[in-house]
Amino acid sequence: MTTIGLIGSGLIGSTVARLAVAAGYDVVLSNSRGPETLQDLVAELGPRARAGTATEAATAGDIVIVTVPLRAYRDVPAEPLAGKVVIDTNNYYPDRDGVFPELEDGSTTTGELLQRHLAGAHVVKGFNNIYFKHLASLGRPAGAADRTALPISGDDPAAKRTVTEFLDAIGYDTVDVGPLAENWRTQRDTPVYVRPYGTFPDPLGTPADARTVRDAIAAASR
Repeated sequence: MTTIGLIGSGLIGSTVARLAVAAGYDVVLSNSRGPETLQDLVAELGPRARAGTATEAATAGDIVIVTVPLRAYRDVPAEPLAGKVVIDTNNYYPDRDGVFPELEDGSTTTGELLQRHLAGAHVVKGFNNIYFKHLASLGRPAGAADRTALPISGDDPAAKRTVTEFLDAIGYDTVDVGPLAENWRTQRDTPVYVRPYGTFPDPLGTPADARTVRDAIAAASR
């Protein structure tokens, strides 16, 4: 069974970990404060979960999810991620991350920044456009009439297939946005960011099928 490594175990990371364990995956969690701070979450998740350092999570994971503030992306260990599929959940928030001129002028994207740092890995952008409570509640079995779709983007077709299979296992369809250069279409303040899945006050959210998500992506403009 595939092991999911998590570099970052905050709201999105812990939600993905819960979904992964429920789908039968093993998970290795990490954060910037040390494994001992994750013991309550590990206890909640049960025997399929353990805590480690970022390097340990990167080494153990067959798929590794990087879910840290963008300002910290250079701290992600690159060597143990060589050859691996990495899901990048980052968004750019200047008030939190500081100003990145290359993102301000549109000459690159957040996914491309992480891909350059992890030159030997296969980065796929995902999970960055949905509120964590909606991610927790909107998963449905394959074939369900009200199944929700999430966008992904990446430069490696095989890596995108791997991520599509993982999303399917945890209850979601996918919409392929294209290469990482196009992941600006799913960032904050775009039509597909949060809104298709409901409002923040509603913890259950609203299912958004592939057509709804595709239309929202198409409506994005710089």
